[in-house]
Amino acid sequence: MVSSENNALVEYVNGIQVIKAFGQTGVSFGKYSNAVKFFHDSTLAWWRQCWFWMAAVKAIIPSTMVGSLPVGTWLYMNGEISLPILIACIVIPFGFMAPLMKLAFGSEQLTVIAANLRPIREFLAIPEQVRPTQPVLLKSSGFSFENVSFSYNHSREVLHNVSFSAEPGKMTAIVGPSGSGKSTIAKLMAGFWDAGKGIVRYGGVDLKQIPFDQLMGEISYVAQDNFLFDRSIRENIRMGRPEATDHEVEEAAKAANCHEFIMQLPNGYDTPAGEAGDRLSGGERQRITIARAMLKPSRTVILDEATAYADPQSEAQIQEAVGRLVQGKTLIVVAHRLSTIQNADQILVVDEGHIAASGTQKELLDSCPLYRRMWENHLGAQSQGRNRKEE
Repeated sequence: MVSSENNALVEYVNGIQVIKAFGQTGVSFGKYSNAVKFFHDSTLAWWRQCWFWMAAVKAIIPSTMVGSLPVGTWLYMNGEISLPILIACIVIPFGFMAPLMKLAFGSEQLTVIAANLRPIREFLAIPEQVRPTQPVLLKSSGFSFENVSFSYNHSREVLHNVSFSAEPGKMTAIVGPSGSGKSTIAKLMAGFWDAGKGIVRYGGVDLKQIPFDQLMGEISYVAQDNFLFDRSIRENIRMGRPEATDHEVEEAAKAANCHEFIMQLPNGYDTPAGEAGDRLSGGERQRITIARAMLKPSRTVILDEATAYADPQSEAQIQEAVGRLVQGKTLIVVAHRLSTIQNADQILVVDEGHIAASGTQKELLDSCPLYRRMWENHLGAQSQGRNRKEE
């Protein structure tokens, strides 16, 4: 709770210039205000659960003194008890204070633990993907979607009756506006999620009938967030094939255009990548993930906006590396830069969870207004970029 409030505050303060420049003061302050309100409501709910025990401790100790002191004194004055017993009656209630305080603080901790366990229980309640263990015969490395619909956590549906085929050994590109469902299709292909309705097939077999190990051996998936572990560069690349030799790791790095910059690092291939790869630039991280994919002997490669955050120089090197990676393989590309997929064998145009059109670049420019508009915007952005360089 505190961390989310702090994050909202830091975001609001650090981005104040952008917020003012784009006239988003009301919206951004509203986000921070909502975070504070959530913290306020959560804290009150927490205290409502704890107050009884805290109040009980503070009430019991004084009340025992109020009762034991006058009664004990009266009994002593009447000769009913001795002085040591009177003193014991006065002192003993204080002995209850420590265990009662522990009980109060323990109940407080239990409340905190219960609050922290809630999201864990919700996560564990998510149904586990079930797969068979016996390998199946895959006729090819092609995909087919048959009336596939999908929603995350049973919320709003993001894909609606999607049907298409991706031929083996060919390049299928998936394009569309932001939030249209492109990456969701790629994740369903990789088996990260199961289709809510309909069937996703790979090699003619329902993905749900293919063992995880077999499917993961068939597919190399390169995402836009290019995550690296806080291990050596060598270990990060070797994750593609754990039994690979050092020589094979370095050959994959050379093919992915990352050998040169790796050798310039303090310890070369033994240099730690840092937390989430933060010691490397976005383009460098991306090339290492491609080297990892190259090391994996898969028949299919899925690139989920793999060059989304790369600078022009890195993008050229990444594209060259991708060209080597996909030779002779089935290639699925989720792209936002249309120049990278104009030679695709098939382009799928996704809009609001539907396949709006499919075909080659030429066919779509002739028949699909959405793709034509996207292509014109892409050319305009490229032209503006060239003009800035000339200036």
